[in-house]
Amino acid sequence: MKRTLQLLRDIVDNAPLPIGVYTGSELKIELANLAMIKTWGKGDKVLGRSYIEVLPELGKQRIFEQALEVYRTGSAFHAKDKRVDIVIDGQQKTFYFNYCFMPLFDQQGLVYGVMNTGMDITDLHLAKEKVQSSEEQLRMAVEASGMGTYEIDMPSQSIVTSGNFSSIWDIKDTITNEKIISRIHPDDIAVREKAHLDAQQSGVISYQARIINEDKSLRWTNITGKIIRDENGEPVKITGIIEDIGRQKALEEQLRKEARDTTEELRRSNDDLQHFANLVSHDLREPVRKVKTFISRMRSEMQSDFSQRLEWYMGKIEHSAHRMQNVIEGILAYSAADKKKQPVERIDLNGILEGIKTDLELVIQEKNAILISSELPEIQGARILIQQLFYNLVHNALKFSRAEIPPKVIISSSLVQGSGGDLVQVCIEDNGIGIDKAYSERIFTAFERLHSKDQYEGSGLGLSLCRKIVERHGGTITASGERDKGAVFTVVLPLKQQSTTL
Repeated sequence: MKRTLQLLRDIVDNAPLPIGVYTGSELKIELANLAMIKTWGKGDKVLGRSYIEVLPELGKQRIFEQALEVYRTGSAFHAKDKRVDIVIDGQQKTFYFNYCFMPLFDQQGLVYGVMNTGMDITDLHLAKEKVQSSEEQLRMAVEASGMGTYEIDMPSQSIVTSGNFSSIWDIKDTITNEKIISRIHPDDIAVREKAHLDAQQSGVISYQARIINEDKSLRWTNITGKIIRDENGEPVKITGIIEDIGRQKALEEQLRKEARDTTEELRRSNDDLQHFANLVSHDLREPVRKVKTFISRMRSEMQSDFSQRLEWYMGKIEHSAHRMQNVIEGILAYSAADKKKQPVERIDLNGILEGIKTDLELVIQEKNAILISSELPEIQGARILIQQLFYNLVHNALKFSRAEIPPKVIISSSLVQGSGGDLVQVCIEDNGIGIDKAYSERIFTAFERLHSKDQYEGSGLGLSLCRKIVERHGGTITASGERDKGAVFTVVLPLKQQSTTL
């Protein structure tokens, strides 16, 4: 018998749940296991003392009254998820317990004591509060966003909704799957069916559909969901959200309309540019050619009769006619750069450079110019445009030279890596009049001139055309230098093009 009692005491003392036994109307502590002593936090000298003496803070929480009521009536008391404030080491701490007071009866059936058991669920309570807070925040966010949520129980097909689900679907009574489908525009039923079919593999439902309101108006919606499966992989639930995207669709349509209008405006602008180019080509080139021709004939027929003053006038006319012809040719070249697609082919830049040297042979000889070039790579591009690009750059280097120094043009290249693949960097360096840093970007603007027409001829379109050609090839062009110390033009081009035309 003693061994049995000792065994029971050992079991109670080492039980993980707090257990205490209080006797008499004073609720004197007869037994408190280690878990209960640890929960109270009052030390281990508690046996023989009254319950209220050890835990006086429980008096204000009516817990002492609950235990006395059990002692007086013999009826058990149970509390679930109850807040209990206990003073430990002079500081009040808050816990949450599931606890009970059970009456203890003697052989005559009279209550002689109360057994107290409890379970500390503080962590569980705080976690539950956190979940509830998160759910409430989510609910508020869903309502504020105008979205609606839904949850479909697959076996019963019952639907639980929240937020603006009902108002979006324009359904005022009980929501069923049949009513939802009946609201979808007939042309979008197939979209829904495909989304649900795809979700059998992916587990995710996503589609856009139009809802037909009761007044027959349409509403665009975006519907997403996720299939929840049980441990056997069987679908048991679908949870998701629905969003009214009417404004988004209206904005998309507005943007599409603006894009169409802009495209049409650009088309008209390009047509106008082409008409202007045709005007220049047919109506201006011929008169300029005739002016130059008749000036040449006048020189041939009346050379000996020209006075010095008249000769000066003729020179001015001839110079202006020549400059006008340069402007006309520049405009035609600039407009032609975007006029039609050019085939992409392999281009040997060394061959391009040799051809340019031949074209500029007279200028090179007149200025005693020196052209130095390293081995250039082969690239892909539109040959006629690449020819025009490097012709303009080399011609510029020769044109903007200093009178007292023969032009020297150095052309070098190197391979570099870009995000889209291999690139070639070609540098055209000269010893000419240079570029002020403040104008290193302006010089690429159409019709931009940094020098007077009398100093240097040109249309002001050459470098603008160069940038257009480079960007059309997916590259970049920059200029640098100092005044009276030469300029460097750096062209970066892809070695390979992504398409067969440009």
